[in-house]
Amino acid sequence: EVQVVESGGGLVQAGGSLRLSCTVSGLIFNDYTIGWFRQVPGKEREGSGVSCISNVDGRTYYGDSVKGRFTISSDNAKNTIYLEMDSLKPEDTAVYYCNAKSRVYGLNYWGKGTLVTVSS
Repeated sequence: EVQVVESGGGLVQAGGSLRLSCTVSGLIFNDYTIGWFRQVPGKEREGSGVSCISNVDGRTYYGDSVKGRFTISSDNAKNTIYLEMDSLKPEDTAVYYCNAKSRVYGLNYWGKGTLVTVSS
């Protein structure tokens, strides 16, 4: 059974930092691109994604709104990716979902999300 589990959300003041973690199990970690999407309460989940990292070739992606503030990394030994979020803004407030996707296998898995609240 595949599991995608997020952690690290919480309440932080504007300008502060948080680190999100996403641990996956039940799949071949190195065959997947793993990333973060977010959804503001009451709105649809952003389709373009916040950030992702390919465990196949190491490439990373950042959305325009988080470039220079967020850093994604991967620990293959722990089957975990991290999203270091710095200089947080109130508009970063959202539920952050972890996604594991493999184009080779045509598979796509989601976690249940972790809430990040940035107060002004």
